Amino acid sequence: MKTTLLYGKHGLEIEVPDDSVILEPKNLPGLANDEEAVREALRNPIGCAPLRELVRQEDKVAIVISDITRPTPNHKLVPWLIQELSHVPLENFVVINGTGTHRDQTREEFIQMLGEWVVDNIRVINHHCHEKDELVKVGESRFGCDVYLNKEYVEADFKIVTGFIEPHFFAGFSGGPKGIMPGIAGIETIQTFHNARMIGDPLSTWGNMVGNPVQDMTREINAMCKPDFMLNVTLNREKEITAVFAGELYEAHDRGCAYAKEHAMIRCDHRFDVVITSNSGYPLDQNLYQAVKGMSAAHKIVKKGGAIICASECSDGLPNHGNYASILKMRETPQEILEMINDPGFKIFDQWQVQKQAVIQVWADVYVYSSLSDEDVRMAKLIPTRDIEKTLAELKAKYGENMSVAVLPLGPLTIPYVDEDEGNTP
Repeated sequence: MKTTLLYGKHGLEIEVPDDSVILEPKNLPGLANDEEAVREALRNPIGCAPLRELVRQEDKVAIVISDITRPTPNHKLVPWLIQELSHVPLENFVVINGTGTHRDQTREEFIQMLGEWVVDNIRVINHHCHEKDELVKVGESRFGCDVYLNKEYVEADFKIVTGFIEPHFFAGFSGGPKGIMPGIAGIETIQTFHNARMIGDPLSTWGNMVGNPVQDMTREINAMCKPDFMLNVTLNREKEITAVFAGELYEAHDRGCAYAKEHAMIRCDHRFDVVITSNSGYPLDQNLYQAVKGMSAAHKIVKKGGAIICASECSDGLPNHGNYASILKMRETPQEILEMINDPGFKIFDQWQVQKQAVIQVWADVYVYSSLSDEDVRMAKLIPTRDIEKTLAELKAKYGENMSVAVLPLGPLTIPYVDEDEGNTP
């Protein structure tokens, strides 16, 4: 049978065995009038007064957004926020692009993300985690580091964070406080947030908010310089808004996480020999670094010694920021890479993504269908494929006629899971 994976901007149709299990979240329609829904949420928020009543005319307002690797519809949300705060002069706003450790966005990319009116009329800046003069210390974390955040955010009179909520492969769920930490944090703080102990904790996983040290740390740091208002949404496969969560940071985010968990997480009775996944298409599948999320979703339900096939366009390469590629070159095998990263003396930013990838590769073979060269895919210790159907036929020879196959067309927008037993836990 045919199925279509989210891939790049146009999708990828593939042929899979007729008995394959297709796993997708509940098909939620986009809101009939998303603008009206957002306005209603701003005027009747969760856990606080209406937005307009909270902001004074003279306030300097910072709006933190997620960067270009996330599909948050900020071309809608940011103009609607500014319209709701029409009593505040335009020169009092600053939009801060929460890049974390990622690269800057260009003016053209900001227009794509925010619309030309915002870029022409509002000051929009990139966050730089390495630039000490653009950061300010706001406290010390119990997890063992000084806490630095973006200076313009800290000094703003009123702070708004936007984002979208979906299950996250080590923070439990995205959105909410993650917009601030790691979105606009300093590199020292981010490295602690992503160190081997935090990432390797079994509670740092998809959909878990209880005892998750990563989520605990992001919430701790947000409390040191808390956003005054949160505006988050959930999205369907067409990237349409399906629900709006606005108001007090923790209460509104918790409500959004409960909604996302109900619709995105799917229980499976057993693991599969082969799991085919996407990386949710553009913009998340712009590079191989982000594609680890699609692999991680598949990892939840693939058998030990099985195979994952990840379709991720990677139009932006490996990517061109950070140490992801260089760390992958430091050892010959995923197991050796994992041992290196788990050494307490090893500390290089981007190690967290390599750590997650190596854990998956030790458990199962990982094939990648992408626009990358075969050389780049092999350098990452992954197996290139140019023909998913041909790869499936080859795997059938390995796993037998009864080879079980699951497909995640939406990639990490769907989080499958198995109730573990008999040590079959990744």
